[in-house]
Amino acid sequence: MKYLLMILTSLACTITAAWAGTDDAPTVLSNAEAIKLVQTHADYVWTLIAAALVFFMQAGFALVEAGFTRAKNAVNIMMKNLMDFSMGSLFYWAIGFGLMFGTTNGFFGTNGFFLSDFKVGGDPWVLAFWMFQVVFAATAATIVSGAMAERTKFTGYLVYSAVISALIYPIFGSWAWGSLFHGSGWLEGLGFIDFAGSTVVHSVGGWSALAGAIVLGPRLGKYTKDGGIKPILGHNIPLAALGVFILWIGWFGFNPGSTTAANKDIAMIFVNTNLAAAAGCVVAMIVSWLKFGKPEVGMSLNGALAGLVGITAGCANVTPGSSIIIGAIAGCLVFFSVLFFDKIKVDDPVGAVSVHGVCGAWGTLAAGLFNIGGPTMKIVSTQCIGIVSCFAWTFCTAFILFKLISGTIGLRVPPEEEVEGLDSTEHGGNAYPDFSPNH
Repeated sequence: MKYLLMILTSLACTITAAWAGTDDAPTVLSNAEAIKLVQTHADYVWTLIAAALVFFMQAGFALVEAGFTRAKNAVNIMMKNLMDFSMGSLFYWAIGFGLMFGTTNGFFGTNGFFLSDFKVGGDPWVLAFWMFQVVFAATAATIVSGAMAERTKFTGYLVYSAVISALIYPIFGSWAWGSLFHGSGWLEGLGFIDFAGSTVVHSVGGWSALAGAIVLGPRLGKYTKDGGIKPILGHNIPLAALGVFILWIGWFGFNPGSTTAANKDIAMIFVNTNLAAAAGCVVAMIVSWLKFGKPEVGMSLNGALAGLVGITAGCANVTPGSSIIIGAIAGCLVFFSVLFFDKIKVDDPVGAVSVHGVCGAWGTLAAGLFNIGGPTMKIVSTQCIGIVSCFAWTFCTAFILFKLISGTIGLRVPPEEEVEGLDSTEHGGNAYPDFSPNH
């Protein structure tokens, strides 16, 4: 209601100003200008509200990761999620935004660093646009935290957060989204479809998470000497469930907000987003029920997230019916993907690689397969090029980065610190001082 009153007040003031100084009624031209100004104001308000919703997803990611891991690492997880947004904001302001949306040399932007496109008295749209984009950059960065949970040095994680926000995420983003501001990406020039970032955001985060998990190695005791898998249970599933609900509502900013315009197109995007999440959740529950004999809560929660990631690329160009199919397949896919990575001994405590990397790739392909205008060989092949190029760029650069960190300041904590818990050894804290955290 507050924002509606602001818009109506703006309209009234604009019409009054156009009318002032003349005895004539407002002209068609002055009315058109007033309406245009109201629409502009509405676009700003919607884009910034959506940015706030996406920012709230940081809380969701933090709760999911904390809930799926052990109590002795909860402080460390909160610190990582806090700092990847804080570090990411500064480095995206200084470097990342310019690389992603500056005037391109064909592969990345070459200007617009330190928000130099903003001039006092000039068009402030760059500020609203930057705010919406920085929360996306932070999402890509924070996805990695879950896959590297419970054994990562805090200093090494800070370096990673800076580099992904300043370099890895923005350069791929410029290939797919550069023309949203001043750039022009080679992938979008081919007709690549990724409306809100199944690949640009989620697969970048997912493949970076895969590289980090491989370089780190599994948690102590996760895999037995005879090749068995020992479950390491999370300490607070209600916390993880609350995180998923927060992420679900945040996605209503993530996908519809990517219009950066207050128009009727957001209605279908809202519906598609919700239906895909619901379908993913239900299918993951059913598959886990059939496999384990019980409806498993962790898989069901990840199924909802898988559906959300899967619909993110095609949320604006598929029908509601198609969104259910996309989400359902994502819910099934994430279940078997989690089992696969466990089988090959890639220890991912929260299933980040499967939810964001694998289902991000599926969602990007699905955006072409279920395109409202019909799939064509060109559309599908372009989607495949985008998927492969994202994996090649992201996994390779992230793997090199983690290896460099590991060989210099260190990436993994010593075994005795891992056993004691990172809350105490890395931060001198305890998330639950009245209880024993060593479980």
